[in-house]
Amino acid sequence: MTSASDKEAIIQVDSLTVAYDDFVVLRDVSFEVTRGEIFVILGGSGCGKSTLLKHMIGLQSPVQGRIFIDGADIVTARGANRRAILRKIGVMYQQGALFGSMTLMENIQLVLAEFTDLPPEATREIARMKLKVVGLEDTEDKMPAELSGGMRKRAAIARAMALDPMILFLDEPSAGLDPVTSAQLDELVIKLSRILQITFVIVTHELPSIYAVADRVVMLDKETKGIVATGKPDELRDRSDNLFVKQFFNRQAQTPAAQSANGG
Repeated sequence: MTSASDKEAIIQVDSLTVAYDDFVVLRDVSFEVTRGEIFVILGGSGCGKSTLLKHMIGLQSPVQGRIFIDGADIVTARGANRRAILRKIGVMYQQGALFGSMTLMENIQLVLAEFTDLPPEATREIARMKLKVVGLEDTEDKMPAELSGGMRKRAAIARAMALDPMILFLDEPSAGLDPVTSAQLDELVIKLSRILQITFVIVTHELPSIYAVADRVVMLDKETKGIVATGKPDELRDRSDNLFVKQFFNRQAQTPAAQSANGG
C-alpha cells in the first residue's frame, strides 16, 4: 500500500466551498491525493461525494477554493491550459455512460479523435489495447447493450484510459454489481494501479471494495458539510474516536442519539 507521507501530491483540493444557489453542500474542504495512490471519497447519502468529484474533474465550478491537478489549477484554467489538464485525467461515470449507438471500439476512438490527431488505424489499435488491458479482448465490435453490467464497467474504464491519463476518477464503480463481479473490478483497479502507476480517486460507499482497494479515504459529513475523518480504512474502523465513523466502517446501525447528532 502507498504511504501518503512519502510521495508528492498529484491532486490538491484547497479550501473548497461548493453550493447550489444558497444551499451549501461542502464548506472549506481541503485534502491531498498522492501520486500512485488509490484514494476513496466516501460518506452517507447526500454528503456531497459525487458533487466533489464533479468539481475535481472540472464539470462544475466552486463558490471558492482551488483544485490543482499535477500543479495546475483546473478551476481557473481556460483554453489550451484546461485541455492539457483534462488530458491527464480519465473518468468512469456511475452508469458507464457509454454511447449505446457505438461499438466499444468507436466509444474509445471518439475520445482519441477529440484530443489527438491520430489516424483511424492508430486509434483502432489503441482501442484494442485498452480493451485487452481490462480483460475485454475481442469485444471491440460489440455494442454496450450486448455486455453484462461488469463488462460495461470495464469498457468504461478502458475508454477512460484512452489518453493514458495520470489519474482515473471512478464514480460508484461497484454500483449495481453482484459481489463476485464487484470483487473482480476491485482486482482490476489494484492491477492498473500497480502495473501502470495510475492514481485513482474513487467515490463509493461499498465497504468491501473500500477495504479491498483503498490506500486512504476521506469521509464527508452531511451535517458539518466537510471532512469528518481521513486515514486508512482499517485504522478508522478500529481506532476512530468518532462514533459515526466507527459505526459506518463497522456497518453498525446508529443509535437514536447518534442519528440525532448526525441529522438522522
